[in-house]
Amino acid sequence: MTRRARFAVAWTLFALCPALAAAGVRVEMGPNGRKIIINENTVQRSRRLAGRLVPVPDSDLEPLIARHSGDQNLDPKLVKAVIQVESGYNSKARSNKGALGLMQLMPSTASLLNVQNPFDPEENLRGGTRYLRQLLDRFAGRVELALAGYNAGPGAVEKHRGVPPYAETRDYVRQVMALYRGPGEVGFTTTAASRSGLLPGNRRKPHVIRGPNNRLLLTTSLSGSR
Repeated sequence: MTRRARFAVAWTLFALCPALAAAGVRVEMGPNGRKIIINENTVQRSRRLAGRLVPVPDSDLEPLIARHSGDQNLDPKLVKAVIQVESGYNSKARSNKGALGLMQLMPSTASLLNVQNPFDPEENLRGGTRYLRQLLDRFAGRVELALAGYNAGPGAVEKHRGVPPYAETRDYVRQVMALYRGPGEVGFTTTAASRSGLLPGNRRKPHVIRGPNNRLLLTTSLSGSR
């Protein structure tokens, strides 16, 4: 980057600072030394950290969540719990690790799910619900393992044969499960029969897809939902 370009970037950040501060947005330093703007205001943060499932703040999102949850035969309440913990319903959210949008899709995951614009609620929900369904299939309907895979990656769950011993991941699973099933859901002993995260009925014929790392996965998610 030229000196002029660096100056332009610095000036842009300086000019944005008052507006960012007013919006409750913070700037963090990323692992590569670059500044990352985390666009979360205080309302979105309090919503994300709430101890109960809050109402969907945008009336346009409610039917989108219902439709994409239904397409993947997922309980909409589980999807809402994931969205609340991931982004606080901020469709423009960007984490300091690079996760994007409502369901905080990593760019690599978004690409695998053919999500062109992770900040578009329609695309993000389509990709996020499909990925969550793949994880539930991969871990035989164990919601806590699917959530751990959503947070830390399915490979970490398989490596540790359960929820990985990462404080961030364990807190994440507890938060989502507490929202989904109530505050008493604090452990990792839920059963597939009572905690599948899937809607009853509407069973689909399993089929094989090619998932991350070119692995073959058995799934019952819609084969055409890309």
